[in-house]
Amino acid sequence: MKMLNVFSENDFEILIATKDRSNLDFLHPMFPHEHFSTFNLLIVNQTENAILQSDFDSVRVLNANEKGLSKSRNKAIQNASKNICLFTDDDVIFTENLKMRILSAFEKDLKASIITFNHVRIGDSEPQKKQNKTFEHNKESIWNVSSIEIAFKLNDIKRSNISFDENFGLGSFFETAEEVLFLQSGLSQNLKISFNPEIIVSHPQFSSGKNEGSDSIIYGRSALFYKLYHNFAYVWLIKYVFFLIRRKSIKISEIQKKIKTGVNGISKFKELTKSKI
Repeated sequence: MKMLNVFSENDFEILIATKDRSNLDFLHPMFPHEHFSTFNLLIVNQTENAILQSDFDSVRVLNANEKGLSKSRNKAIQNASKNICLFTDDDVIFTENLKMRILSAFEKDLKASIITFNHVRIGDSEPQKKQNKTFEHNKESIWNVSSIEIAFKLNDIKRSNISFDENFGLGSFFETAEEVLFLQSGLSQNLKISFNPEIIVSHPQFSSGKNEGSDSIIYGRSALFYKLYHNFAYVWLIKYVFFLIRRKSIKISEIQKKIKTGVNGISKFKELTKSKI
């Protein structure tokens, strides 16, 4: 095993978002290569009734009577305790030597505050990202990142006051794009964000973000573009709908309905933020 010079294995913590859990059984399939208790885990269990408890010193649990993935991620950031943290969900499978893969990447790239990695869909032979070399992210490349690929230096994130926009993400008003906004906040604070091609996790085939023609994605992305680009979002919406037609993700007969859905998303965002046209 490669020796680490800057970090120790105890410097690593996994931040797990889940809901309505009453026991830790869901962790076993996530960690097929070693017992989950060999990792520092912080579990945010969003629930109204179920109470999750841990008998392991390395596994901390926060039961939260609230909803929304971004709220879960933010609570995890606030309560994390280790130098290097990794976001994840409750339906992933981690690769072997996970700690060493993550920590070695930060040792090789000491100036990076955030490193995004690669993942593979269960059943696929090829990873989601085709790049096989490291690079520094920019405002375009962050659009191709999933939140389960994001590891970060806790102190850098807290020092820069970076968090998730709780209007975005599963369980919120706009069920998409929370990771883009998180990473964009990092770039705006001049943090170095790098890509490392190491595959750290596998994930089920279905992803809410893959159904690009769904009402929820159009609704959410329209709100996102208004947040980022204001009135240009209306132009983007029309272009996006015709892009979806070319991709055969929606039918020509759905044009009017999908544009109306996007306009409603923009209106909802303006209502939430009390912004004006």
